[in-house]
Amino acid sequence: MKAIILLATLKNKGRSNTETLAAFLGEYLTKQNIDFEIIKLANHNIIPGTYTHMDIKDDWPKIYNKILEAEILLFATPIWWNNHSSELQKCIERLDEVYDIILAGKDSPLDGKIGGVIVTGDSDGVEHITGNIANFFCSIGVTVPPYTSLGVIWEGHAKDSKKTKAQLLKYYRANYAEDAEAMSGSLKKAIKQ
Repeated sequence: MKAIILLATLKNKGRSNTETLAAFLGEYLTKQNIDFEIIKLANHNIIPGTYTHMDIKDDWPKIYNKILEAEILLFATPIWWNNHSSELQKCIERLDEVYDIILAGKDSPLDGKIGGVIVTGDSDGVEHITGNIANFFCSIGVTVPPYTSLGVIWEGHAKDSKKTKAQLLKYYRANYAEDAEAMSGSLKKAIKQ
């Protein structure tokens, strides 16, 4: 069983709250015997567009193939102005071709995949982003079971916060261990059904 986590932090290097939370959830995925790969989108060349293959070569087709090979697709994003990041938006737009396939009366290439959401922020927006992503997943054939979102709103995520990775993990373990366990368990259960 394999999960692909599309990590949509804007930081291509340095500490990222969202990357740390995704790795934290990964500990619980491993306990459920779910292998996972985190794909840090900021480290890849993904050009704007609405098709899998574009006239200009980029990294999206390889990422898309990894999505096709996995059973679980997780979007991990920080909140910027009450929305998901621009890195995630590029991926959503590139997945628009899946919706074209569905509109043409064919089965979605993503049918049977399970989706989930990981969100970090410092004030508000988790519900809005989770709802938008869940709606998008449902539109392209990805099933979103209950308890498959992990959203952490905390002032320690503020843009200029000096929290270390160790401090972030300590906070997540103290306050979100049950949520991460429930999410990983729900993902595994949904795959078995």
